[in-house]
Amino acid sequence: MKTLKDVAAHQYFVAAKRVVSNEYFPAGAVLFGVVLFWTLGLLGGLSLLSAGQTLLTTISWLLFVYAATVLSPIAGLLAATDLIRRWLRNRTPDDAPA
Repeated sequence: MKTLKDVAAHQYFVAAKRVVSNEYFPAGAVLFGVVLFWTLGLLGGLSLLSAGQTLLTTISWLLFVYAATVLSPIAGLLAATDLIRRWLRNRTPDDAPA
């Protein structure tokens, strides 16, 4: 006999599987990651540079931040475009403007 805990765990698994297999999930996850990156950056994400780190650590961190700063707006724009394209494609004819 299944316990309530097993049933709840199964329902969470089914719900998580439904979210991950949703067609909007990949682009939404990328857009969320870009927004999170820029939010953390605005809130002091470069604090590593003020600490006494080795030269290799500082250069590696700067290269990572530079690459992420250059590539994240491109990824965010592509993700937003994909989300809008999918949303427009999936609208019902009743939702379409006249």
